[in-house]
Amino acid sequence: MYDIIIVGGGPAGLSAAVYVARKRLSALLISGDLGGQLNLTMDIENYLGYQFIEGPELISKFHEQVAQYPIDQKIGYRVARLDKIPGGFEATTEDGGETYQSRVVIFTAGKRPRPLNVPGESEFTGRGVSYCAICDGPLFAGKKVAVVGGGSSGVEAALDLVKIAEYTYLVELKQLSAEPILIEKLKASQNVTVFVEHQVEKIEGKDFVEALLVRDVRSGETKRLDVGGVFIEIGLIPNSEPVKGLAELNKWGEVVITPSCETSVPGLYAAGDVTNVPEKQIVVAAGEGAKAALQAHRYLQRLAA
Repeated sequence: MYDIIIVGGGPAGLSAAVYVARKRLSALLISGDLGGQLNLTMDIENYLGYQFIEGPELISKFHEQVAQYPIDQKIGYRVARLDKIPGGFEATTEDGGETYQSRVVIFTAGKRPRPLNVPGESEFTGRGVSYCAICDGPLFAGKKVAVVGGGSSGVEAALDLVKIAEYTYLVELKQLSAEPILIEKLKASQNVTVFVEHQVEKIEGKDFVEALLVRDVRSGETKRLDVGGVFIEIGLIPNSEPVKGLAELNKWGEVVITPSCETSVPGLYAAGDVTNVPEKQIVVAAGEGAKAALQAHRYLQRLAA
């Protein structure tokens, strides 16, 4: 039995791993990937110590630091279920159903892209429909594309695509809600058109995406945007399924925690975007991961007393 299992390999999980290791605790890190949402982010301008850094580079630096410590890692494995057992917890992975036990768990599973749920979306996923402009944007060089979503992630995606695509459309159901500086950059771009108060009706095509149908929610007028790619950026869903029924979740499915990263279950801590902590930022997640590790160590000390 490990002292601590850390579920998730994003900024919160990797930060927690460093602090756990420095406390000389036996630990296992289980994660489907390294970096989490950082894999979907190219330009990072607000991380302390770096005026500018790209997401993959920051992930590499995080992992290099973790690799200095004797932490067991199961990368490429996702935890399907977390159960309370006598003396601790048991984590069961999705593929193969392998089980691992620990006295304490730090849950940092992050979030995943929210689907649009319109006709054509699932059919053309991977054939013109994408949830990551950073990952797939270069595949659409010289083509017309559309971004769905007017929050910061949507506007950032559009800003990335205007450098690559022939033309970019941004579609938002309400009004743009991104950070003001991002909206200013978007308005200064030449090869982009923004449609606010427009609802996506359908994604069309044959073998690949050929068009996006949108409807003006005020006039009811329908427009056909001839595009070869659709990037969906309408928010994220917490990866909290493994603790559903175990820990308290809020109405958005986020794990409810105290300022000390404690959940409703003693010995189960949570950190990062999967929790109800406001301001989903890399620096916040990393700080919360460190905090969770320190609190988990203190909990183990109380158990041993």
